[in-house]
Amino acid sequence: MRVMAQMAMVMNLDKCIGCHTCSVTCKQTWTNRAGTEYVWFNNVETRPGQGYPRRYEDQERWRGGWTLTKRGRLTLRGGGRLKKLATIFSNPLLPSIDDYYEPWTYDYATLTNAPAQEHTPVARPRSLISGRTMKVSWSANWDDNLGGSVATWAGDPVLAKVSGEVKRSFEDAFMFYLPRICEHCLNPSCAASCPSGAIYKREEDGIVLVDQDRCRGWRMCVSGCPYKKVYFNHRTGKAEKCTFCFPRIEVGLPTVCSETCVGRLRYLGLVLYDADRVLDAASTPDEKDLYAAQRSVLLDPHDPEVIRAATRDGIPHDWIEAAQRSPIHALISTFEVALPLHPEYRTMPMVWYIPPLSPVVDVVRDTGSDAEDSDNLFAAIEALRIPIEYLAELFTAGDVSLVDGVLRKLAAMRSYMRDINLGREPNAAIPAAVGMSEEAMYDMYRLLALAKYDERYVIPKAHVEQAHALEELATECSLDYDGGPGMGGSGPFGEGSGAQAVPIAVENFAVLQARQTSDDVQSMGSGRVNLLNWDGKGAPPGLFPPRPDGQAPGEER
Repeated sequence: MRVMAQMAMVMNLDKCIGCHTCSVTCKQTWTNRAGTEYVWFNNVETRPGQGYPRRYEDQERWRGGWTLTKRGRLTLRGGGRLKKLATIFSNPLLPSIDDYYEPWTYDYATLTNAPAQEHTPVARPRSLISGRTMKVSWSANWDDNLGGSVATWAGDPVLAKVSGEVKRSFEDAFMFYLPRICEHCLNPSCAASCPSGAIYKREEDGIVLVDQDRCRGWRMCVSGCPYKKVYFNHRTGKAEKCTFCFPRIEVGLPTVCSETCVGRLRYLGLVLYDADRVLDAASTPDEKDLYAAQRSVLLDPHDPEVIRAATRDGIPHDWIEAAQRSPIHALISTFEVALPLHPEYRTMPMVWYIPPLSPVVDVVRDTGSDAEDSDNLFAAIEALRIPIEYLAELFTAGDVSLVDGVLRKLAAMRSYMRDINLGREPNAAIPAAVGMSEEAMYDMYRLLALAKYDERYVIPKAHVEQAHALEELATECSLDYDGGPGMGGSGPFGEGSGAQAVPIAVENFAVLQARQTSDDVQSMGSGRVNLLNWDGKGAPPGLFPPRPDGQAPGEER
């Protein structure tokens, strides 16, 4: 047994209202730079829907994640080293900008500077990539609230796997929101796909990061990630991805998306797992057994043997205590209501989801019956005109029974707590029907409905003795140093990686276009010199002040 720690997240989909606050705050924190206009580390998808990028779950096309060979050996679905070497300069498995969307803004100067005229001037949309006028036809949340439902039906790879009855009635039967970030997997296929070894998994907390110094822009990581949560910055020529806000995590603060979530649906915490069993679990032959296999890798932090092994492997005592108080361990292993996203990709994701129960309640209420009565709710789950098949394709590789069990627990909790809240005698038969005690059901209710800030986010701080190692890692990732990407400007990794003297509003298209297309950072008033654009001849522009006689520095008469 080799015990390691992993920061993980659970999202309660029953609480997500699709407000996109998490996406916007993440965008403003991390990807508000040139080259990342189309990049959303966090996005919220309406389900059913094509997702972002479009049809990213179609692994027959994109070949992301892992698969098993006939001999039972785990291998990258996109091919091994030889295939990657053969396609390293022309990778055919990359989503195009059309699969994401071509980002745009509006030329507001047309409105503000237009002279008086008979007709109102119009600010036409302009591409943030080419600068040309364009027709807006797609974006990161184009399917929001089932927008364009006909296209949604045809383009959703998950919907294609479920029964015809669900397809025919999905607009009436269900709709829910699915927030997504990088899964920070235990068995990340993006790291295995990278030819230069730039993507690595931090040993102390399992967060997956990109070493910007080592990244060569091959983009094999984009192909290898089945969730398509690695992006290419076309300005710097480097790959970027969600960092799990690790500078905040290191000081005990939650991620930005969690901190700003309106519905308080995100839970953060530490889990302990046996690193020696990850490969065997990911190699489980039957896809429907992958959920149980992944759960078996997670260790009980209260087990004395696990505590001894964790101490032996260098995990600090306060981290072990944090794992014992972790809401993630409770939701996954104690209450067993959290499920991983697409376990069939065999990456062993560590962002889990509690499936939504609200559609079940709506169906019962529409019949005129008591929507909170346990018998009615159980009958609705059994009758199923709700997306239990769809949920199973998302979270359990098609195993309907697992989703059914989770929904029954959530329905039982609603019915049991309703009696208590109305002053009636609690019915012990309700939790017993789903294999839970009354005390366990109340604890689950308290965690899902009433948990305070420090109960939802149990994040141990990095230790002083780890500071030197963390500082060295900080230089490897362009997203964590003071003034790094996320702060805007020009720095060691190109135009978008350092401090900029004057922030540029995205609404000012003319200035934004000049920033994107300029090779001379001095023209932007940043006070920095971009040696990446220097041809090696003479003195790079802006390195020395101009001479009084008007000649360029180093120029002979």
